[in-house]
Amino acid sequence: MLVLVAPGQGAQTPGFLTPWLELPGAADRIGMWSDAIGLDLAHYGTQADADAIRDTAVAQPLLVAAGLLSAAALGDITSDIAPGAVAGHSVGEITAAAFAGVLDDTAALALVRKRSLAMAEAAAITETGMSALLGGDPETTVPHLEKLGLTPANVNGAGQIVAAGTLEQLAALEEDKPEGVRRVVPLKVAGAFHTHHMAPAVDALAKAAESLTPAEPKVAYVSNKDGRTVATGAEVLSRLVGQVANPVRWDLCMETFKELGVTALVEVCPGGTLTGLAKRALPGVKTLALKTPDDLDAARELIAEAATSAADAVGA
Repeated sequence: MLVLVAPGQGAQTPGFLTPWLELPGAADRIGMWSDAIGLDLAHYGTQADADAIRDTAVAQPLLVAAGLLSAAALGDITSDIAPGAVAGHSVGEITAAAFAGVLDDTAALALVRKRSLAMAEAAAITETGMSALLGGDPETTVPHLEKLGLTPANVNGAGQIVAAGTLEQLAALEEDKPEGVRRVVPLKVAGAFHTHHMAPAVDALAKAAESLTPAEPKVAYVSNKDGRTVATGAEVLSRLVGQVANPVRWDLCMETFKELGVTALVEVCPGGTLTGLAKRALPGVKTLALKTPDDLDAARELIAEAATSAADAVGA
């Protein structure tokens, strides 16, 4: 079974969209989306520097647009890719909602634009950030973070937890790492996402969601909240709203992938982070990250292989 996943904030790098815009129709599509949300996606994806695309209000729409664009280059989600499940990490959940047919592309980008502005505004209230902890045991790490006033905002599995809080709290973490943690790596984000610091953004996003009419998922949608599949479009939308102030449980998402029988995982542009986690947590699962259009042929081969394996399993 194939799982299609979308990365979250911090995956972006300067110029990462450049080769994708060379594909037929890609520049027109990005231009249309830019006009719809009032943000020059092409500029930020090709010319802007690292600081500019670190801005929450820019990074989130840019990531969703890149995910949608790269998936479209693979083919139609339902007929050509035909994943057994979809999921996204943090803002990637909005990309995944579009993959599942819960939101159309324009609605997904409109929602992420409002999400990004609301979260940027919430982040401006207090200087906050996030850092990844590499190594360690969650049973030891989580209480240690809470002792420092930090939140385990992303529990990613494969030995990685992301802590979020004020810059002072993160500085204290650098000096006082939990037992077993090898490194503390600051992330390219501009706030303590998925914590109480984002509470003001929840209200703004809830109001934005009121104007949307979600469709029912056409494919299993695996939620960051608890790793469970979500059966209705209304519930997907509700979880997207609440997600900004609650921890991401990617570890539980990967457990669900296992239960569903995942054999292959493709991560849309700018891929790499989630495939890295999958390689450590899902041994035996074939993975591929769409970093540039040069990866498309290999992705199509993996998708075809997964489809053949699934058909053989049904026939058996």
